[in-house]
Amino acid sequence: METISQPVPVTGETTDDRASLATLLARWARVLGDEVAVTHLDHRAAADGRAVTLTWRQLDERVGAVAARLSGITAPGERAAVLAGQSVDYVVAFLGAIRAGLVAVPLFAPGLPGHAGRLAATFADCAPRVVLTTTGEIEAVHPFLADSGVRPAVVAVDSLAPAEPREWPAPDPDATAYLQYTSGSTRSPAGVVLTHRNVLANARQACTAYGAESRTTSTVSWLPLFHDMGLVLGIAAPMVAGMASVLMDPLAFLERPSRWLRALSASPGAISAAPNFAYAYCASRVSEAEKSYLELSRVVSLANGSEPVLPATIAKFEDAFAECGLRPEVHRSAYGLAEATVFVSVSDAGKPARQVTFDRDRLAAGFAVPATSGSTLVSCGHPTGQRVRIADPVSGEALEPGAVGEIRVSGPNVGRGYWGRESSETFGLPPLDPDTGEGWLATGDLGVLFEGELYVTGRLKDLVVVDGRNHYPQDIEQTVEQHAGVRPHSAAVFAIGTDDGEAAVVALERAKDSDLGAAEVTAAVRAAVSAGHGLRLHDVVVLAPGEVPRTSSGKISRAHSRASYSDGSLDGRRLG
Repeated sequence: METISQPVPVTGETTDDRASLATLLARWARVLGDEVAVTHLDHRAAADGRAVTLTWRQLDERVGAVAARLSGITAPGERAAVLAGQSVDYVVAFLGAIRAGLVAVPLFAPGLPGHAGRLAATFADCAPRVVLTTTGEIEAVHPFLADSGVRPAVVAVDSLAPAEPREWPAPDPDATAYLQYTSGSTRSPAGVVLTHRNVLANARQACTAYGAESRTTSTVSWLPLFHDMGLVLGIAAPMVAGMASVLMDPLAFLERPSRWLRALSASPGAISAAPNFAYAYCASRVSEAEKSYLELSRVVSLANGSEPVLPATIAKFEDAFAECGLRPEVHRSAYGLAEATVFVSVSDAGKPARQVTFDRDRLAAGFAVPATSGSTLVSCGHPTGQRVRIADPVSGEALEPGAVGEIRVSGPNVGRGYWGRESSETFGLPPLDPDTGEGWLATGDLGVLFEGELYVTGRLKDLVVVDGRNHYPQDIEQTVEQHAGVRPHSAAVFAIGTDDGEAAVVALERAKDSDLGAAEVTAAVRAAVSAGHGLRLHDVVVLAPGEVPRTSSGKISRAHSRASYSDGSLDGRRLG
């Protein structure tokens, strides 16, 4: 019996099949004119954030100027890489490339700490014809280009003179809109090819799911605009719904998480999203004095996705900000991935996400059985405008209800494949939909459909198999992080090959205020994992705060941790 989570219908879709984010911008510029379209809170210029704004008309005019410049030096279909920091100029650059008929490649400015290698590899992979940046970033861009061996044209989008208004041709909906490079949490970055049809479909799905409405809701985001969730939340969804967008720099959030919450307070009808760690970070770092400035009762939706959603985090966040008017039902547990543009499913609006405790051993063996103790998972709800099924990762056959398998997704939002790479093992898998011809996306994520809702259990490549038993790394990481000597949200559990078979390793960061030695932390972690999971750890690597490898969006990277352990670089930073 095939188990499929059916989509919730999408409402309010435009009948214009040849729309793009840029044509929608032009439409909203005519309708909303001098209303604010995008705001960047610049905390480098002022501690409380200097607001840099563009109205819909100003944004449209500046995007037109970029497109006009690009039309003189490029041909439609060529790549345009955005190398800029979080700003309104980033939005201008990205939409300008779309309007000119180019393939936008949202990246980041050279100099982002810890990501020079990723930028170089990504840049070489997409081989852009032009780089879009700002006058403030040019001094960093030129040396980067000299080292890269690629010689694209360079355009500073904030220095262009206004262009004469003109009509731009409507795009082919199946032409590539942009390449979304994956964050690299489980592998080297790969560029997902996303068409105009993919992007608009997913933005509409997200707007429907999160209750977006023009003039009554707005998006607030500190997520990087080069990240899949950050781009759809900060640019695509606002263009589809005609919503204002408020942006912050990720570093501004990390320096003072109350800045995000204050921006939510100042934006009635706010819709936002963040990884699980961000909610725990807010709960632990926002002071009582800072809470006195917060008014969160008007927040519409806070999506929690991009990494496992932990029940303890939800409880901690809700308890911390209930006094600020935060309603539990606005916290929405979500699942998505770049290969599906970003959004796949989310817990139902108007009520807290369902939490179910499953027997840990049965879950590891591949079947979800409710129990009084074990692994508590948070529901990621239902898809909107797409379908989800659970399949055997090898045969692709649908599994029975309650069975754990690979999450597969089908819908108009699923990308075309990876740029310049063989993609047939991931995209367009059978059975094809007889009406649309759409196949299935193999996500690489493990999950289960229980009583009609999706629960994510882990990743295929991250699964730790020792002595024939499956162990989900996030379960072990939660056990590790319960120790007072371990910094919260810092543990990475991964498997390595040894002469005796596969073995488990933990890399973790010692808590900043801990006076425990590495040996004490190691002994306590070994004992806790042995008692809680029946697993003997091969090694425990205790590192200083900030030393466990992370992705560009701030998530712990098990794949990078494994690679650093294997090449010895992780061992070289070991404490004690």
